[in-house]
Amino acid sequence: MSKVLYITANPKTKENSFSLAVGNEFLETYKSSNPNDEITILDLYKTEVPFIDEVVLRAWGKLGAGVTFEQLDSKEQTKVVAMNNLLDQFLAADKYVFVTPLWNFTIPPMMKAYLDNICIVNKTFKYTENGPVGLLSDKKAVHIQARGGVYSVGPAMDYELGDRYINTILSFIGITDKQSIIVEGMNATPDKAEEIKINAINEARKVALKF
Repeated sequence: MSKVLYITANPKTKENSFSLAVGNEFLETYKSSNPNDEITILDLYKTEVPFIDEVVLRAWGKLGAGVTFEQLDSKEQTKVVAMNNLLDQFLAADKYVFVTPLWNFTIPPMMKAYLDNICIVNKTFKYTENGPVGLLSDKKAVHIQARGGVYSVGPAMDYELGDRYINTILSFIGITDKQSIIVEGMNATPDKAEEIKINAINEARKVALKF
């Protein structure tokens, strides 16, 4: 049995979101093919995801200097516990499904904050004399992303930083078994939006069967 962590970062519903609609079809197909797997759904817009702020940096500084958790103030303890819980949940999973829209060429802020919570030294990567090395080489991941425009070809490719960023983070923490499912062009060609969505759903179902 595998543990799957399905991570979304979109305040919309699946009825109003291309990425969530495709992600839902991926998930339903995966469930049908793997009925014994444990699936956890993590909606980052309904989850406490600490940002790295002055409280977090102060807590990390204290802990690094030998201060115990019990000696942190209440705000520091709350944020450290929340971050540790997200990290432990991530580490416990075997497979990850990230579902995001492309916003202003990148990912929603809640996903960026989440990735900051799981990129932790000696947990998901470590430093060596040859540079950083990822520690999660036994995991696998899929990123499902919706883009209103077309960024897979031509000069616009340089502006797409969302899928590239997530895949960079995954590589950094050691996950090389990964792929992306892209839904794009719905705003650029609204008359083809439904066709684009259907094609992406069909691709998602195929990927889910092999995931």
